[in-house]
Amino acid sequence: MMAVFEIMFSPTGGTKKVSDVFTKALTKAMSEPIAEVIAQKSAVIDLLKRDKDYSACAFSAEDVCIVSVPSYGGRVPETAVSRLSQMKGNGAKAILIVVYGNRDYDDTFAELQDVLEAAGFVCAAGIAAIAEHSIMRQFAAGRPDKEDEEQLQGFAERIGEVLKKQTKTGLTLPGNRPYRKYGGVPMKPQAGKACTRCGTCARECPTGAIPADDPSRTNTESCISCMRCIAVCPENARSVSKALLAAGSMKLKKACSVRKENTLFLA
Repeated sequence: MMAVFEIMFSPTGGTKKVSDVFTKALTKAMSEPIAEVIAQKSAVIDLLKRDKDYSACAFSAEDVCIVSVPSYGGRVPETAVSRLSQMKGNGAKAILIVVYGNRDYDDTFAELQDVLEAAGFVCAAGIAAIAEHSIMRQFAAGRPDKEDEEQLQGFAERIGEVLKKQTKTGLTLPGNRPYRKYGGVPMKPQAGKACTRCGTCARECPTGAIPADDPSRTNTESCISCMRCIAVCPENARSVSKALLAAGSMKLKKACSVRKENTLFLA
């Protein structure tokens, strides 16, 4: 019996928005009997959870897994790589969604495909999608927007037709091997005077970089600059260096200012 799973790493919510729009559209695009099965058995697997046993995530060849990750410097976030690698694909079809903040996705698809195929998934389609930049939010602000949603719905219809045929042809996705080097982002969120030590950021941090007993601190060695802590702080008490933010914005301005469109990759 077919089931559809949303597997996502979405610290600031942009990747989740794309994944949710696409999953809803794919459900609608599939034939009625299959749509009913999807509605009954669909599930969300959140790759942000530190305490989850991802090795218990095992699928079947009848399943469809929508795997959505953001591109960090043209690579898959290392935390997502580690957690996806623990899963057992068992021939499940994977739809790869790479979300980026209007700059580029570089080698993210190549790395994600390698990780998923090593875990036993069959990569059936890929989508490069735009969402608001997670750090410099003026880039791709408000995306995915209505136009993006319409494009994603169109992609879902085309992918739905491919899935109905149950074919296993090879999928070629962009990217280089070896992957581009990723040295991390120097912008590490810190707590300001408004911090009430409520601990929300510590609980939500996907890498445990914020101590539960002192949430005003950040372990910069463990922090992957995903900005999850900024997104969930109820007091808006966490931020990155304004000087570094300004410098980063200037560096990316030329590459990120022109609107880029979503792209579909099929076998």
